Amino acid sequence: MRESLRRLASEEDCERGASAGGMRRVRVELLDGEFINVDLHRKAKGSDLLDKVCQSLDLVEGDYFGLLHQQRGDPRVWVDLNRRLSKTFRNEPWDVRLAVKFYPPEPSELQDDGTRYQLSLAVRRDLMEGRLRCSDITYAVLASYIAQAELGDLTTTPLTAATLTDLRAAPPRVLTAALCEDIDQLYRRHQGQTPAQAELNYLENAKKIPLYGAELHCAKDSEDVDIVLAVCANGISVYRDGVQMNRFPWAKITKISYNKRLYTLKLRPSEFEPFETQLAFKLPATRACKKLWKCSVEHHIFFRRESVVGVCRVAGLPAFGTRRVSCRRTLRQLRANTTQPVSAAA
Repeated sequence: MRESLRRLASEEDCERGASAGGMRRVRVELLDGEFINVDLHRKAKGSDLLDKVCQSLDLVEGDYFGLLHQQRGDPRVWVDLNRRLSKTFRNEPWDVRLAVKFYPPEPSELQDDGTRYQLSLAVRRDLMEGRLRCSDITYAVLASYIAQAELGDLTTTPLTAATLTDLRAAPPRVLTAALCEDIDQLYRRHQGQTPAQAELNYLENAKKIPLYGAELHCAKDSEDVDIVLAVCANGISVYRDGVQMNRFPWAKITKISYNKRLYTLKLRPSEFEPFETQLAFKLPATRACKKLWKCSVEHHIFFRRESVVGVCRVAGLPAFGTRRVSCRRTLRQLRANTTQPVSAAA
């Protein structure tokens, strides 16, 4: 009986593969929590999947976005856009999450309302999942703009914690009675704002949060103290116990490298230091160190370079663990021609 069932399942898989013509189905979780299915050829790359997702959402500025998947217990691994999906996902199902990879430092400069809306959803998700934290005053301001964008000019009933939770306006743990009252009072001051205006005001306040758009990586400093390295549009910051200890703008960094678990930054000489400074941080594993290095290089390329540059391998060393970055256009290229197809600009 088992052999018959196994043979029947095998025949059904063959028929399914033949009828699909080598197609694979990818389930994509969108930023609003909804799911869509995308059918792609088995030889398609990550960029093909991202393009199809952006097309389904009518996103013009798709270069800000990326796709996350889970790998070896890490839920935040970016899909390599230059690699075939069949090599990224060894087994089915192929599940990914749409996310903002490069948070624009000035949301008002976005050309597309759809991109601005997706960015606001990403910030809301960061707040709900605890990757982004702020004061109660900021929570109240942000939640009031979300209520205006989602509900419009409703003045009959006061906002409750249940309503704000359904809107994903703020994490449930912070929605005290006092905070809900503050949110309701601020919300009534926004009467007359369109959803687009409310979303822009939301982002203009969200960009002031210290860790807005930052990718966080746990590490240890030279004294073996636990720290967090935050990579964002402006550079790399060092946090200890939630307090910013140091900040290195991209203009000050001359070299980013890693060797096994050691992540190294080389800094330009300052006014009081005649020589270059080299800082080393220890990551928990080689995979985590490479992930931090790749994140740093991609952010530097996107926000600082005029065009995408390749990362060359050191001559004479083996090519184990290729140092390939996944960035198709820089911010300058994106701003120069928003409507130009990615394939023509890459």
